Amino acid sequence: MNYPDIPIQPTVEIIKIQPYKDYKSSAKEKSTPISKTSYSFTLAQDDNRKEISNIESSLTQPEFSKNINDKLKESKDAFIILPVGINLGNRNASESTLIRGFEDGRQAVNFDNWLLAFDDVISALNITVNTLDDGQLELRSPGLVTRINPKDLKTDSELGLVISVADIKNILGVPTEFDIVKYAVVFNPPWLGLRKKGTRQTELPVILDGLPQVNSPAFSFSTIRQSINISGTDDNTNTQGNLTTIGTILGGSWYIRTNQPTLTDRKTWNINEAQYLRQTPTSDYVVGSQPTFWQTQETGQFWGVTTVQRFGYTPPLTDGGGFSPSRRMQSNQIGRTISGEAAPGTLVQLTQGFGDDVIAEVLVDSSGVYRFENIPTAASGFNNFNNDNYRVRLYPNGQLTATPEIRQANFTSLPGQLTKGTSAIIVSSGLSRENTQNSLLGNFSNLRGGVAYRLGVSEDLTLGTGVIYDKSMLGLGELFYQPAGFPLEVAFSGLLGTDEGLEYNADIRFRPSNDFDLNLNSDKFSQRFWANWRALKGISFRASGNTREKALAAGMSFSRSSKGFYTFASADIDTNNNFRWSLNSRLGKIQLRNFGNEIATNSQLSYNFSKSSSIGNSLNLNYETSNDNDLASFNWSYRSKSRDRYGGSLFDFDLGYGIGSQGSGIIASASTAAILGMNLRLRYQGISTTSASDSFRIELSPSFYIQPKLAFGDSRYDRLRGEGGLLIQPFLDKNGNGKLDRNEKIYTEDADLLFSLNNKSIRNLRPDFSNNGVLLQMAPNNYRLDLDPAGYPIDWKPTQTAYAVEVAAGGFTQILVPFTPSYTVAGTVTDAEGKPIGGARVEAVVTDKDKNKKIISVTNGAGIFFLENLQQGNYKLLVNDQSANPGEINIDGNSETMHEVKLKI
Repeated sequence: MNYPDIPIQPTVEIIKIQPYKDYKSSAKEKSTPISKTSYSFTLAQDDNRKEISNIESSLTQPEFSKNINDKLKESKDAFIILPVGINLGNRNASESTLIRGFEDGRQAVNFDNWLLAFDDVISALNITVNTLDDGQLELRSPGLVTRINPKDLKTDSELGLVISVADIKNILGVPTEFDIVKYAVVFNPPWLGLRKKGTRQTELPVILDGLPQVNSPAFSFSTIRQSINISGTDDNTNTQGNLTTIGTILGGSWYIRTNQPTLTDRKTWNINEAQYLRQTPTSDYVVGSQPTFWQTQETGQFWGVTTVQRFGYTPPLTDGGGFSPSRRMQSNQIGRTISGEAAPGTLVQLTQGFGDDVIAEVLVDSSGVYRFENIPTAASGFNNFNNDNYRVRLYPNGQLTATPEIRQANFTSLPGQLTKGTSAIIVSSGLSRENTQNSLLGNFSNLRGGVAYRLGVSEDLTLGTGVIYDKSMLGLGELFYQPAGFPLEVAFSGLLGTDEGLEYNADIRFRPSNDFDLNLNSDKFSQRFWANWRALKGISFRASGNTREKALAAGMSFSRSSKGFYTFASADIDTNNNFRWSLNSRLGKIQLRNFGNEIATNSQLSYNFSKSSSIGNSLNLNYETSNDNDLASFNWSYRSKSRDRYGGSLFDFDLGYGIGSQGSGIIASASTAAILGMNLRLRYQGISTTSASDSFRIELSPSFYIQPKLAFGDSRYDRLRGEGGLLIQPFLDKNGNGKLDRNEKIYTEDADLLFSLNNKSIRNLRPDFSNNGVLLQMAPNNYRLDLDPAGYPIDWKPTQTAYAVEVAAGGFTQILVPFTPSYTVAGTVTDAEGKPIGGARVEAVVTDKDKNKKIISVTNGAGIFFLENLQQGNYKLLVNDQSANPGEINIDGNSETMHEVKLKI
């Protein structure tokens, strides 16, 4: 090691520098301003002392030390191996590690050039290192993501791969200092104490292999609903109805709706709809009444056979109801690409909405371009403004503690638009059907059908084509276009060869900003446009036109809200001098509504006794006009706070009195959903705007579940057309036969904690708990049902903890979940002299079922053991593989859950 020249007379020679490894400053030393060092200098003495020069004698002690320090700073050759600590802020990360550097007893010398072992720095800063395909090292910590080339790091003969303090500051962005008192290198990363942002949780895979399979019924008659409408006036009463039945067959749903124009005369009844529907993520099969996938040229219904085959995508989740070809041809999600430019080394994170969960992230390379591919966006539509709002956050140099630049990435995917490379084909054939009087099925005629293919050509463009026969051969063309980076949406569907030549539907939407929207629509009836401009907060201007009405219209709307106050007003006028307006304003408990057009007006002033206008009591003053007639009324209204499972009020009441140009009379109505399986509505009107005749209407809609067990039905019974369900029946199986006997109780006390479906709580499915079990409705598919010990009844255990269940549309899959009693045998083990034996192995071996099943316990020092989770049956008791006394125990339905026994060997 070469040392720098030090201006000291030869009477003093530094021959050795010896570090004090265990040196610790005392409290007194730490408080004194005198310089301290953890090194001693061994000096060689020379008897031939010489007088120092005048210059040297004129130097004060500080100047003398400064002179030495300056000389040391001029050279790195003075660096030596030093044992130091590493601190992370005020916390010690490493008590002792070796570095290459130098200090003069007061401070670090040439600190930026000190060399620290790369692994020690990475470990102290809690940085993970990944080696990329190009050989670069990607460094990640809660506050940093960056890349370095290992070739830029130095190698020390004693420390190995090293990094300088200067690089720690500049590349890693970590302020670093040396504490001479603690004799430690101190890192102060800006992310110290920073809460790490979450990443979007990856859903757990649903594994069905190896689980007991519960299949849906091959056939079921699930529900029936009879709708009855009785209406009448002073001299006439009419009774109508609709009879609806739903069930399961061949893995799909069957649905029949019978129209009853005269409820009491069966000859007038006719089948309005009859449909078999099987929908899966990849294909659909429909037989019976259904809508066509093209613009029909015939009158009457279409009855036939249709199949849809999808390749590479899944359709939107079904919400019940019948078959919709347009919905089943569109994708649930569209894969989009989000890209942009940023400086190399910038960390780019993709988030959704205003949340902090990171969907994806990338560190920009030398190209200066970032790209996120196949980002899912939900299909919406021209009348659906629920865009997929993504945000891109850019952190310079990968420093997560820096304030990021935020860029918006909003998408609205068109219905019918497909992800690039995905496709679908639909084939349909059938007949036209006309209802005829006194005929249950009606008349069938005129063959119709067609085939169409739709392909996602690119991320921006989806095309469709097909051939249709509907009175004549027709050509079908479809286009869905939404260019990336340009706020334009185009949807077009046309038939070539019709009586008009070309019959089409076209929708164009242009939205250059969130404040301006332009829509153009065209079909065989008219061409329309609509434009809206949000000029200021709460103030919008709009214009529209319609060739059918041969009119242009302009209008504006105003909205404002604050605590306890809300108002919305809208007004339009067209070139035909038609004026339309609406007003809805609320101040505290007072609410005013007013709307009108060229035909009628309606006004209402309300006082709500509760804080919400949707519940409780209210008084209403009403005034309405229609042409030359008018009616003023005053009424009381009540909406119950109690709600049904879908959020509807259980009880609604209205009672009032009206006076108008036609006379006066009572107006009353009532409705309830409190009766299980039934909706009931009553209305009596002694006066109206246009008539003084008394009129009434009664609507009664009882529904019942037929299978899996007779019970009251659901008000949204028609959801079973496209959905199925589960009837889960957990029960206490006292006799252990696996069957639900009459004297055995269904257990639903903690069912919301007990069950999870596809690794998610059943609470998300709005379960219906009853004495008959837990009823769930969901899309047809295969599911995994798991049992959570948090919901187990005390001293009971399930025979199975997980099931694979099949759900088919139109019905419910019944699952019996037996719980058997769980018994515990406790006792002691003693020898022949009655002394307890510690450490003995106690076994209970099943003798009447599975002889390989054993329950094992080991005695403690007092000879005590516990054999837990025993089921009913005969057990052989062994101690250290030898028969005990008593040697057997029998557990049956009359046994206590805790049984004590004393074993002797």
